[in-house]
Amino acid sequence: MKYQKLLSILHEIESAVLAYSGGVDSTFLLKALKESGISALAVTGYSETMPAAELENAAAMAKAIAVTHKVIATDELSNPDFTRNPVDRCFHCKDELFSRLTDIARSEGCRYVIDGSNYDDLSDRRPGRQAAAKHGVRSPLLEAGLLKDEIRALSREMGLPTWSKPASPCLSSRFPYGVRITKEALKRVEHAEACLKGLGFGDLRVRSHNDMAKIEVDTRELPRFLDREMREEVVLQLKALGFKHVSIDLEGFRSGKLND
Repeated sequence: MKYQKLLSILHEIESAVLAYSGGVDSTFLLKALKESGISALAVTGYSETMPAAELENAAAMAKAIAVTHKVIATDELSNPDFTRNPVDRCFHCKDELFSRLTDIARSEGCRYVIDGSNYDDLSDRRPGRQAAAKHGVRSPLLEAGLLKDEIRALSREMGLPTWSKPASPCLSSRFPYGVRITKEALKRVEHAEACLKGLGFGDLRVRSHNDMAKIEVDTRELPRFLDREMREEVVLQLKALGFKHVSIDLEGFRSGKLND
């Protein structure tokens, strides 16, 4: 069984600092760390690229699982190699995070830094994996051969509320490559997505194309925009945030679409 293999890998690791985002994978790994009984510290890197609600959820889950949790401030926005938003943007973000976590692991006497990458991540474009390799970060879920669907199923069996949580990459993923990332632009996207969720939309993205917001929602929710009052309310709220143009992507939501 892959879960038993995962526990065996964690016992071999002995002690670890977990790069913890509060998402499906890292929360499942956090639970496995708790069940393994090894020494573990969960660390969340926080900056304007992470919605405040995500940090709150991560802290709540760490408390519920009863693993020591630490939040550190990261400053990728001071790195021009990140803010100019090149195709390897994620490398520069993870490079800083893993560098910080390596220092923490050393000071805490932990053998490894680990992350929640799973086996499916090998088939996707992940510049952050290069940063993980650079810093010797291990990925126990990947090593155990666990797929995303298997992680969700096991999370459900364990009673973890994150089993059905949608993917929630950092806010910088809302910007097409080459569009500069700023604190103000990140906050605008965060608030825009919060507005749409407040109107009852589920899994979604607001892609920021400079002064234009391109909304992606599940194709089953597209008919809601045919309602004049809903459409006017969406436009009103997003223009109040500073967008000059608001559009709907008729292809609907698909994670990682900007990688196309």
